Amino acid sequence: MEIIPAQLQHLPAILDIYDHARTFMAQAGNPTQWGDGYPQKTLLEEDIALGRLWVAKEGETLHCAFVFCPGPEPIYEESAEACWPDDGPYWVIHRIASAGLQKGVGAACIQWCLEQCASLRIDTHPDNLPMQHTLEKCGFCRCGRVYYDDSPRVAFQKYGALYKQN
Repeated sequence: MEIIPAQLQHLPAILDIYDHARTFMAQAGNPTQWGDGYPQKTLLEEDIALGRLWVAKEGETLHCAFVFCPGPEPIYEESAEACWPDDGPYWVIHRIASAGLQKGVGAACIQWCLEQCASLRIDTHPDNLPMQHTLEKCGFCRCGRVYYDDSPRVAFQKYGALYKQN
């Protein structure tokens, strides 16, 4: 599997991936995290233009889409309920979604992100138990809660391959 920056020609397949993810989350007891139509096409186009949307592909088939970008993330900085292990620089994963074609793709993408940075943060909805399980399985620690417009999210962090302890 190859992980590359998303391109505009990938957009139809990326939209299909997010459609599948919304259906999966609703069936797994998490119907409200992304609701109808999130993330919107315009947001994904912006992510592509900014070079922060990535895809995992095998041949011409896209298996996963996710945002991977350097922090700081304003929501993470503003939340009084998050207890991050340090104040150092970090990268962020947002909107990771699998096409559901192959098991373990999301975890493989998270592992790839960990290999690119010293510290990685991510959050997910309290009802997104499959993602929480994946993050714990990947060795992330819970760091409290952050809020998006009064909607709580469970915050996680893990040190990546480039982490150098003093």
